[in-house]
Amino acid sequence: MKRTLVLFVMLFLPLGAQASEEVYVFNWSQYIDPAVLELFEKETGIKVKYSTFESNEALFAKLKILKKDGYDVAFPSTYFVERMRRLGMLKPLDHNKLPNMKNLNPDLLNKPYDPDNAYSIPYMWGSSAIGVNAKAVNPVSVTSWNDLWNPAYKGKVLLMDDVRDVFAMSLRSLGYSGNDTNHEHLKEAYEKLLKLKPSVKVFNSDSPKQPFLNNEVVIGQIWGGEVYQANEENPDIVYIYPKEGATFWVDNMVIPASTRNIDYAHAFIDFMCRPDVAKMNCEYVGYATANVEAQKMLDEKTRNHKAVYPDKADIDRGEFQADVGETIIIYEKYWEMLKTQ
Repeated sequence: MKRTLVLFVMLFLPLGAQASEEVYVFNWSQYIDPAVLELFEKETGIKVKYSTFESNEALFAKLKILKKDGYDVAFPSTYFVERMRRLGMLKPLDHNKLPNMKNLNPDLLNKPYDPDNAYSIPYMWGSSAIGVNAKAVNPVSVTSWNDLWNPAYKGKVLLMDDVRDVFAMSLRSLGYSGNDTNHEHLKEAYEKLLKLKPSVKVFNSDSPKQPFLNNEVVIGQIWGGEVYQANEENPDIVYIYPKEGATFWVDNMVIPASTRNIDYAHAFIDFMCRPDVAKMNCEYVGYATANVEAQKMLDEKTRNHKAVYPDKADIDRGEFQADVGETIIIYEKYWEMLKTQ
């Protein structure tokens, strides 16, 4: 495997690439196994310069102002791939330089947000649902997004620091789509969130498992992978798929238009699509891999953890995030109003 990657680098990277050469990666926090970065550097001689962001909005804002010498690889969610593609913020991919694409789940390819995967490669997929500390809250008593509004949890609720995740939760609790573009529905969702605000202890998307581990919160909205990670320290953190449906998403690897080195970017993305590498990342971060060959190799704990791989019924009840077009302006207006109340 090492010889194959070295040969790939020699074929597609500029002559004279030395160990001091660098690839700039922009990813979510704690979303890649550090051992994977070390392995890439060891096999290719390319140094990884790694930075993180807390939300798709932060990623988008940073990439929008970088006209050159920016990041080589970034990890936006589906609906942001579509927006960035429309705005000319992404470089098209050369599939000839991505032979490990063959390992990816065909069910996650050629989606409406990026036909033929011209600009993006799926990395991980997962969900946003409800986390509870079973020592403080009986998990059987929690079945709905509406349970977060229970006054018994005042000052003990966690919400994601993410406009789309939070509004999707409120919209679903009202019986609407999490991708709703109806302005009246969004106003209704905002007003309902205002009633929840006094119960919210913290907004956190950087490491939402931490408020649970620190006993700051007993219930809240959280990503499944964070519960998987939290269970390493506290098995009492339980993940619950609400009856109204969870929010599902796919995170992708893209090459920003401001890339410093498009060949290094392709080399990094292809490396990440290797089954052994995808397995390492999946078992480290606790989100479902888009790599079907890697999925076959997963340890039993990861493969059978419901926070990582939900039942078909939970998936069918849920909804994948989609682009809401210009309505995002309304979302963001209400988000700023909510956060400043």
